[in-house]
Amino acid sequence: MKKPRTVDPAAAKKAILEYCLKKGALAAGIADLAAIERIAPAGHRPKDLMPRVKSVIALGVGGQTQGAWAVPSKALGYFGSTETRAYKIAYGLAFMIEQKFGFRSIYCPPDMDPDGGPRVPLQSLKLHAELAGIGARSLAGDILLHPEFGYMYFASVFTELELPPDQPMADNPCPAPSCVNMYRSIGRTPCMKFCPVQCLDGEVGEDGKQKVMRYDMAACSEMSQQYETVPTRIVEAIRAESEAEREDALFDPDNKMLWYKVSAG
Repeated sequence: MKKPRTVDPAAAKKAILEYCLKKGALAAGIADLAAIERIAPAGHRPKDLMPRVKSVIALGVGGQTQGAWAVPSKALGYFGSTETRAYKIAYGLAFMIEQKFGFRSIYCPPDMDPDGGPRVPLQSLKLHAELAGIGARSLAGDILLHPEFGYMYFASVFTELELPPDQPMADNPCPAPSCVNMYRSIGRTPCMKFCPVQCLDGEVGEDGKQKVMRYDMAACSEMSQQYETVPTRIVEAIRAESEAEREDALFDPDNKMLWYKVSAG
């Protein structure tokens, strides 16, 4: 790594964002570090991982191709998630900043905090992306949406290079006009109507914008965050005393759905 040198922050930011887009990111931005430190809970702030951090870079990649959503679910399950592409770009970006500008940088781990249990992350990549202006909170379980790219997978990089931050989105793309029309008709948006555990609720104001968003995280996690149950199901299959019991442990309807979730990401 080069020794830190005088760097034009605006030029460095331009080079960094161009790198992200060249490597496959759909959007990238710089989050306001002070805002993250103020909003994130203690133990999950950027400075808790990198005490001398000066900037947080957030980037997003798209999901599967449009064609992927036209194939049967049994085939889609083999396509997997594209989120690892975001991590690859972020990992390379950390090296690029060190080599080009001489400032220490790290790829922000997207993983769970081993001290916090299976559902508490080290950092909120969503918060980074929101404050970097590449996504806004939606009615759909509080996920972020982009007005052009929709749903994206996010990754972050921390660096000791100080960069000018971007602003959060001024206009939220959620709800879309068609969603507003459905809400006016039946009192629910598509995400509220079709959520399999009915964990979404909210209100759309007269101006067609979000007024209230409600999200039952516990109900959602029971359905969508079952990865810690996989070892238990495998042990049950191993300990089964008959072929029928083993088949039931692996292939009853609930467990078949679990294997699908694991394969699809």
